[in-house]
Amino acid sequence: MIPFDDIQRIESVLQEVFGHRKLRPAQERALAPILAGKDAVVIMPTGTGKSLCYQLPGLLDEGLTLVVSPLISLMKDQVDSLRALGVPAGTMNSSQSADEARSVFSDLHGGVLRFLYVSPERLSQPAFAELMARSNLRRVAVDEAHCVSAWGHDFRPDYLQVGGFLDRVGRPQTLALTATATPAVQEDIVRSLGLDDPQVVVTGFDRPNLSIYVRRVRGAAEHGESLNRAFDEFDAVTGAALVYCASRKNTELVA
Repeated sequence: MIPFDDIQRIESVLQEVFGHRKLRPAQERALAPILAGKDAVVIMPTGTGKSLCYQLPGLLDEGLTLVVSPLISLMKDQVDSLRALGVPAGTMNSSQSADEARSVFSDLHGGVLRFLYVSPERLSQPAFAELMARSNLRRVAVDEAHCVSAWGHDFRPDYLQVGGFLDRVGRPQTLALTATATPAVQEDIVRSLGLDDPQVVVTGFDRPNLSIYVRRVRGAAEHGESLNRAFDEFDAVTGAALVYCASRKNTELVA
Protein backbone atom coordinates (compact mmCIF):
# COMPACT_ATOMS: atom_id res chain seq x y z
CA MET A 1 0.00 0.00 0.00
CA ILE A 2 1.38 3.41 -0.97
CA PRO A 3 1.03 6.04 1.79
CA PHE A 4 -1.55 8.74 1.08
CA ASP A 5 1.06 11.53 0.97
CA ASP A 6 3.07 9.59 -1.63
CA ILE A 7 -0.07 8.97 -3.68
CA GLN A 8 -0.68 12.71 -3.82
CA ARG A 9 2.90 13.39 -4.94
CA ILE A 10 2.75 10.60 -7.52
CA GLU A 11 -0.52 11.76 -9.00
CA SER A 12 0.77 15.32 -9.17
CA VAL A 13 3.84 14.24 -11.20
CA LEU A 14 1.73 11.80 -13.20
CA GLN A 15 -0.61 14.61 -14.25
CA GLU A 16 1.97 17.37 -14.75
CA VAL A 17 4.59 15.34 -16.63
CA PHE A 18 2.80 12.40 -18.23
CA GLY A 19 -0.74 13.74 -18.54
CA HIS A 20 -2.36 10.84 -16.68
CA ARG A 21 -4.76 11.32 -13.78
CA LYS A 22 -4.50 7.98 -11.99
CA LEU A 23 -2.18 5.03 -11.66
CA ARG A 24 -3.36 1.67 -12.91
CA PRO A 25 -3.86 -0.87 -10.09
CA ALA A 26 -0.90 -2.94 -11.32
CA GLN A 27 1.36 0.12 -11.32
CA GLU A 28 0.30 1.00 -7.80
CA ARG A 29 1.13 -2.53 -6.62
CA ALA A 30 4.57 -2.35 -8.23
CA LEU A 31 5.38 1.14 -6.96
CA ALA A 32 4.63 0.40 -3.29
CA PRO A 33 7.86 -1.55 -2.58
CA ILE A 34 9.91 0.59 -4.96
CA LEU A 35 8.97 3.82 -3.18
CA ALA A 36 9.82 2.09 0.11
CA GLY A 37 13.37 1.66 -1.21
CA LYS A 38 13.25 -2.10 -1.80
CA ASP A 39 14.72 -4.01 -4.70
CA ALA A 40 11.92 -5.34 -6.90
CA VAL A 41 11.16 -7.72 -9.75
CA VAL A 42 8.23 -6.35 -11.76
CA ILE A 43 6.49 -8.62 -14.26
CA MET A 44 3.85 -6.76 -16.25
CA PRO A 45 2.51 -7.28 -19.79
CA THR A 46 3.76 -5.09 -22.61
CA GLY A 47 1.77 -1.87 -22.92
CA THR A 48 0.68 -1.67 -19.28
CA GLY A 49 3.11 1.01 -18.14
CA LYS A 50 6.16 -0.83 -16.77
CA SER A 51 8.42 2.12 -17.52
CA LEU A 52 6.51 4.33 -15.10
CA CYS A 53 7.60 1.97 -12.32
CA TYR A 54 11.08 3.50 -12.49
CA GLN A 55 10.32 6.82 -14.20
CA LEU A 56 7.99 8.05 -11.46
CA PRO A 57 10.39 7.25 -8.59
CA GLY A 58 13.17 8.81 -10.67
CA LEU A 59 11.22 12.07 -10.80
CA LEU A 60 10.02 11.95 -7.19
CA ASP A 61 13.49 11.87 -5.64
CA GLU A 62 16.92 13.27 -6.39
CA GLY A 63 19.63 11.41 -8.22
CA LEU A 64 20.22 9.48 -11.41
CA THR A 65 18.29 6.44 -12.59
CA LEU A 66 20.41 4.20 -14.83
CA VAL A 67 18.36 2.07 -17.22
CA VAL A 68 19.88 -1.05 -18.79
CA SER A 69 18.19 -1.84 -22.11
CA PRO A 70 19.06 -4.42 -24.79
CA LEU A 71 18.40 -2.42 -27.96
CA ILE A 72 19.53 1.00 -29.16
CA SER A 73 16.13 1.56 -30.79
CA LEU A 74 14.35 0.99 -27.46
CA MET A 75 16.72 3.37 -25.69
CA LYS A 76 16.23 6.05 -28.32
CA ASP A 77 12.43 5.77 -28.15
CA GLN A 78 12.44 6.11 -24.35
CA VAL A 79 14.87 9.03 -24.35
CA ASP A 80 13.00 10.86 -27.11
CA SER A 81 9.70 10.37 -25.24
CA LEU A 82 11.11 11.68 -21.95
CA ARG A 83 12.77 14.68 -23.59
CA ALA A 84 9.51 15.53 -25.35
CA LEU A 85 7.96 15.71 -21.87
CA GLY A 86 10.71 18.02 -20.64
CA VAL A 87 12.52 15.34 -18.61
CA PRO A 88 16.36 15.41 -18.76
CA ALA A 89 17.33 12.04 -20.24
CA GLY A 90 20.19 10.70 -22.30
CA THR A 91 21.80 7.58 -23.68
CA MET A 92 25.31 6.30 -24.29
CA ASN A 93 25.56 3.99 -27.28
CA SER A 94 27.79 3.10 -30.18
CA SER A 95 25.67 4.93 -32.75
CA GLN A 96 26.20 8.38 -31.21
CA SER A 97 28.28 11.12 -32.75
CA ALA A 98 31.17 12.62 -30.76
CA ASP A 99 29.13 15.78 -30.12
CA GLU A 100 26.17 13.77 -28.81
CA ALA A 101 28.42 11.78 -26.48
CA ARG A 102 30.08 14.96 -25.15
CA SER A 103 26.68 16.52 -24.48
CA VAL A 104 25.57 13.49 -22.42
CA PHE A 105 28.84 13.48 -20.45
CA SER A 106 28.43 17.19 -19.75
CA ASP A 107 24.86 16.73 -18.50
CA LEU A 108 25.95 13.76 -16.40
CA HIS A 109 28.86 15.60 -14.77
CA GLY A 110 26.64 18.61 -14.16
CA GLY A 111 24.04 16.51 -12.36
CA VAL A 112 21.42 17.48 -14.94
CA LEU A 113 20.40 14.02 -16.13
CA ARG A 114 17.62 12.17 -14.35
CA PHE A 115 17.68 9.10 -16.62
CA LEU A 116 20.59 7.50 -18.48
CA TYR A 117 19.98 4.56 -20.82
CA VAL A 118 22.81 2.14 -21.65
CA SER A 119 23.29 -1.35 -23.05
CA PRO A 120 24.48 -4.20 -20.82
CA GLU A 121 27.79 -4.22 -22.74
CA ARG A 122 28.54 -0.73 -21.43
CA LEU A 123 28.54 -2.03 -17.85
CA SER A 124 31.67 -4.12 -18.48
CA GLN A 125 33.77 -1.00 -19.09
CA PRO A 126 35.79 -0.12 -15.95
CA ALA A 127 35.73 3.58 -16.85
CA PHE A 128 31.93 3.57 -16.97
CA ALA A 129 31.64 1.80 -13.61
CA GLU A 130 34.01 4.37 -12.13
CA LEU A 131 31.96 7.18 -13.66
CA MET A 132 28.76 5.79 -12.13
CA ALA A 133 30.42 5.24 -8.75
CA ARG A 134 31.32 8.96 -8.68
CA SER A 135 27.90 10.09 -9.89
CA ASN A 136 24.68 10.67 -7.98
CA LEU A 137 23.40 7.22 -8.99
CA ARG A 138 20.18 6.51 -7.10
CA ARG A 139 18.84 3.33 -8.73
CA VAL A 140 19.37 0.90 -11.58
CA ALA A 141 16.45 -0.38 -13.66
CA VAL A 142 17.17 -3.53 -15.67
CA ASP A 143 14.69 -3.61 -18.53
CA GLU A 144 13.91 -6.88 -20.36
CA ALA A 145 15.38 -8.60 -17.30
CA HIS A 146 14.49 -12.08 -18.58
CA CYS A 147 17.59 -11.72 -20.78
CA VAL A 148 19.61 -12.49 -17.61
CA SER A 149 18.35 -16.06 -17.47
CA ALA A 150 19.57 -19.03 -19.49
CA TRP A 151 16.05 -20.39 -18.94
CA GLY A 152 14.54 -17.35 -20.63
CA HIS A 153 13.45 -17.16 -24.27
CA ASP A 154 15.91 -14.37 -25.12
CA PHE A 155 19.06 -15.10 -23.08
CA ARG A 156 21.89 -12.59 -23.57
CA PRO A 157 25.24 -13.37 -21.92
CA ASP A 158 26.03 -9.64 -21.63
CA TYR A 159 23.25 -9.35 -19.05
CA LEU A 160 25.30 -11.60 -16.74
CA GLN A 161 27.62 -8.63 -16.16
CA VAL A 162 24.94 -6.56 -14.45
CA GLY A 163 25.38 -8.16 -11.01
CA GLY A 164 29.12 -7.46 -10.95
CA PHE A 165 28.53 -3.89 -12.05
CA LEU A 166 26.06 -3.38 -9.19
CA ASP A 167 28.74 -4.54 -6.75
CA ARG A 168 31.26 -2.08 -8.19
CA VAL A 169 28.92 0.91 -7.88
CA GLY A 170 27.84 0.24 -4.30
CA ARG A 171 24.61 -1.71 -4.75
CA PRO A 172 22.02 1.03 -5.42
CA GLN A 173 18.34 0.12 -5.40
CA THR A 174 17.78 -2.26 -8.30
CA LEU A 175 14.60 -2.96 -10.25
CA ALA A 176 14.24 -5.83 -12.71
CA LEU A 177 11.43 -5.40 -15.23
CA THR A 178 10.07 -7.79 -17.83
CA ALA A 179 6.85 -8.73 -19.56
CA THR A 180 7.38 -12.45 -19.08
CA ALA A 181 9.23 -14.65 -16.59
CA THR A 182 8.48 -18.16 -15.37
CA PRO A 183 9.26 -18.98 -11.71
CA ALA A 184 12.60 -20.47 -12.83
CA VAL A 185 13.46 -17.27 -14.72
CA GLN A 186 12.43 -15.16 -11.72
CA GLU A 187 14.83 -17.12 -9.51
CA ASP A 188 17.61 -16.66 -12.07
CA ILE A 189 17.00 -12.91 -12.20
CA VAL A 190 17.19 -12.55 -8.42
CA ARG A 191 20.31 -14.73 -8.15
CA SER A 192 22.20 -13.24 -11.11
CA LEU A 193 21.53 -9.63 -10.13
CA GLY A 194 22.14 -10.34 -6.44
CA LEU A 195 18.93 -8.61 -5.41
CA ASP A 196 18.41 -8.02 -1.70
CA ASP A 197 15.17 -9.69 -0.55
CA PRO A 198 13.28 -8.24 -3.52
CA GLN A 199 9.55 -7.78 -3.74
CA VAL A 200 8.29 -9.81 -6.71
CA VAL A 201 5.23 -8.21 -8.32
CA VAL A 202 3.40 -10.26 -10.95
CA THR A 203 0.30 -8.74 -12.51
CA GLY A 204 -2.39 -10.44 -14.57
CA PHE A 205 -1.78 -11.31 -18.20
CA ASP A 206 -5.38 -11.52 -19.36
CA ARG A 207 -5.98 -9.49 -22.52
CA PRO A 208 -9.77 -9.20 -22.93
CA ASN A 209 -9.31 -7.75 -26.42
CA LEU A 210 -7.61 -10.96 -27.60
CA SER A 211 -9.35 -14.24 -28.43
CA ILE A 212 -7.27 -17.41 -28.55
CA TYR A 213 -8.37 -20.64 -30.18
CA VAL A 214 -6.70 -23.71 -31.67
CA ARG A 215 -7.44 -25.49 -34.94
CA ARG A 216 -6.07 -29.00 -35.34
CA VAL A 217 -5.01 -29.93 -38.88
CA ARG A 218 -3.46 -32.96 -40.58
CA GLY A 219 -0.82 -32.50 -43.22
CA ALA A 220 0.34 -29.55 -45.30
CA ALA A 221 -2.74 -29.42 -47.54
CA GLU A 222 -5.18 -29.18 -44.64
CA HIS A 223 -2.88 -26.66 -42.97
CA GLY A 224 -3.03 -24.42 -46.04
CA GLU A 225 -6.82 -24.69 -46.28
CA SER A 226 -7.21 -23.79 -42.61
CA LEU A 227 -4.93 -20.79 -43.05
CA ASN A 228 -6.90 -19.57 -46.06
CA ARG A 229 -10.16 -19.81 -44.10
CA ALA A 230 -8.58 -17.83 -41.28
CA PHE A 231 -7.48 -15.13 -43.75
CA ASP A 232 -11.04 -14.87 -45.07
CA GLU A 233 -12.36 -14.45 -41.52
CA PHE A 234 -9.77 -11.80 -40.65
CA ASP A 235 -10.42 -9.95 -43.89
CA ALA A 236 -14.15 -9.82 -43.14
CA VAL A 237 -13.52 -8.36 -39.67
CA THR A 238 -10.42 -6.15 -39.84
CA GLY A 239 -8.88 -6.43 -43.28
CA ALA A 240 -5.49 -7.18 -41.69
CA ALA A 241 -3.69 -10.04 -39.97
CA LEU A 242 -0.32 -11.01 -38.51
CA VAL A 243 1.01 -14.48 -39.27
CA TYR A 244 3.90 -16.01 -37.30
CA CYS A 245 5.85 -18.87 -38.88
CA ALA A 246 8.41 -21.25 -37.40
CA SER A 247 10.97 -20.81 -40.18
CA ARG A 248 12.01 -18.47 -42.97
CA LYS A 249 10.99 -21.10 -45.53
CA ASN A 250 7.47 -21.30 -44.11
CA THR A 251 7.27 -17.52 -44.08
CA GLU A 252 8.06 -17.42 -47.81
CA LEU A 253 5.48 -20.13 -48.53
CA VAL A 254 2.73 -18.34 -46.61
CA ALA A 255 3.56 -14.99 -48.20
